[in-house]
Amino acid sequence: MEGESIMEIVTNLVIQIGIIVFAVRVGGFLVTKIGIPSVLGELLAGIIIGPYALGGLAIPGFPNGLFPLYSESLAVSPELYAFSMVASIILLFASGIETDLGMFLKYSVTGGIVGIFGVIFSFAFGSIVGVILLKTSFFDPRCLFLGILSTATSVGITARILSDKKKMDTPEGVTTLAAAVFDDVLGIVLLAVVLGIVSILNSTEGGSINGKTILFIAGKSFGIWLGFTVLGLVFSKQIAKFLKIFKNSYDFSICSLGIAFLLAGFFEKQGLAMIIGAYVTGLSLSKTDIAAVIQERIHGLYEFFVPIFFCVMGMMVNIGEMMNKEILFFGLIYTIVAILAKVIGCGLPTLALGFNLKGALRIGVGMVPRGEVALIIAGIGITAGILNEQLFGVVIMMTLITTLLAAPLLNATLSIKGRGTRKESKASTSVSFSWDFKNDEIADLVVDILLKDLKAEGFYVQMMNIDEGISQARKNDIVLSIKEQENIVTIETSEADSAFIKTSIYEVVLKLIESLQSLSLDFDAIALKKQMADGKVRVDTSLIKTLNTKTVTTDLKGSTKEEIIKELVLLLTNSGMVHDWELVLQDVLNREKSMSTAMQHGIALPHAKSDGVTSVCIAIGIKKEGIDCDSLDQKPSKLFVLVVSPKKTSSPHIQFLSSFASFLNKDEIVNDIVDSKSSQVMIDKIKRFSKNV
Repeated sequence: MEGESIMEIVTNLVIQIGIIVFAVRVGGFLVTKIGIPSVLGELLAGIIIGPYALGGLAIPGFPNGLFPLYSESLAVSPELYAFSMVASIILLFASGIETDLGMFLKYSVTGGIVGIFGVIFSFAFGSIVGVILLKTSFFDPRCLFLGILSTATSVGITARILSDKKKMDTPEGVTTLAAAVFDDVLGIVLLAVVLGIVSILNSTEGGSINGKTILFIAGKSFGIWLGFTVLGLVFSKQIAKFLKIFKNSYDFSICSLGIAFLLAGFFEKQGLAMIIGAYVTGLSLSKTDIAAVIQERIHGLYEFFVPIFFCVMGMMVNIGEMMNKEILFFGLIYTIVAILAKVIGCGLPTLALGFNLKGALRIGVGMVPRGEVALIIAGIGITAGILNEQLFGVVIMMTLITTLLAAPLLNATLSIKGRGTRKESKASTSVSFSWDFKNDEIADLVVDILLKDLKAEGFYVQMMNIDEGISQARKNDIVLSIKEQENIVTIETSEADSAFIKTSIYEVVLKLIESLQSLSLDFDAIALKKQMADGKVRVDTSLIKTLNTKTVTTDLKGSTKEEIIKELVLLLTNSGMVHDWELVLQDVLNREKSMSTAMQHGIALPHAKSDGVTSVCIAIGIKKEGIDCDSLDQKPSKLFVLVVSPKKTSSPHIQFLSSFASFLNKDEIVNDIVDSKSSQVMIDKIKRFSKNV
């Protein structure tokens, strides 16, 4: 606001970003609980805390509210809006780099045709609604923007629904997902063309312009986009080679984002949108060998910045104006037309591509949900003065309604019995295979290796929803839908390709086994265990302080390692710290099978992570005469320390193990503890020795 110092402006921005970070996380979390995409939760969070709602209320220290209304043309401060624009560049750069254009075009002809028709119908229908309701000409910038905003499709929403219904590998599923990606690409191209036309219209007095000039400007804008896209794809390997000069993967990933910012600025200077330059950069790098690394390295930035963008877009919604009867009527008509445009535009050409009416309806409905790109274009429109608050509200309404209706509409069409193609297709008899790899890390490795192998086989691999672990791979008429849920990997494909996928998984597992065998041959695990016992470590005494006489015994009865471990597990169970003792026992014994946890100096540290406990727990027992546990120094183990941690909760499991191994590294210390006459005496000695390290 006027009169504020630079530090006041920065301070307000920092506070606003902090509030937004929490608001979008809460909003996204709440809506995903009821099956709604998180982007809508982030958008609604912005509406609630924005200047037209709670953000405009005066509170101590903020007389104009935490998010005061900046001006009639820009609801939020320029600083916060600039922050959201940085987020939009990251979003479109990530979208571009996820699209392998060469492979995509090779295997998605049908999807391309459907996407093109969908964009044509949506743009025409959306613009015509503007012409009729605004009572103006087709080339009015507002009408052109309403046309563009009607074109985008949210591929993530559709993918999740198809995955839940096990329909991703059907002809309708493959065609819908391919067409949705084409929609985004063509929407970006169309935006470049329209922005070029709008810039000339705004520079011409009275806004009048002849057809030849419009065609020239449209051609120029399209030429800039196409030229940079072609150059980027042709010289993509050289660009990647340049980025690799920085060697460190984090460095070259950040520098690739720097290129996106530079090209975004150049496109903006040419009268086009920054997001177009960002998308072109991502698209150019998508076919390089560093694309996957860049995606992984910028994921943290994506998760931080992008929700902020959606929240800021929500803040710019004047909820009061949206409740106006005329705006509600406009929004309802625009939404209905936007839905029909996708259903008709995308469904109609499929009738000539081997689909029947059922298939055409499923594909058309699958293209209905709008999402990220529509919101970005709407933001460009309102800040450029093309859309006012009322039209911006209309667009937000359309985005919300189409996204909310997507699930029930698509579920209804998928529930209609019968195939969607005129002839029986290979995918009509689909099968599903699931593998339980016992833990999340192994499942992650299996999926990563599988996707790399499929790419090497010439498959086009598309990450549909990173957070939910959904991806699709296709080559010719082979389609694989891959879903990872914790330690379970599920793959759906046609029955004719079941042998292929079983062989692929077998090869992946074989690679992992060979790698582990190689590691066991070249890696001296015994030597490492000795180093752990002899090494220096900062002792974590937090768990030692929790020791009590219920979980400690000086008189273990068992005569074998297995019996003693069971005895210690039952100690924890009787103290109320274990809710499934059999599962805990099995997990500890399984860990013991991989390598004995008996150390030197008469101590053994059996341990495991298990779903049978909810927090870290410890039990200690003494077997004075000792038993053979295959220890490092071949001496009998006398002091047994059992540590069990929950699998899915962070805990200092390894830190605590290393602490015990470190301070119990001398015979005299272990012998002193073993000679304890009671449980309390043993606890006191352990606490004393741990403090003296």
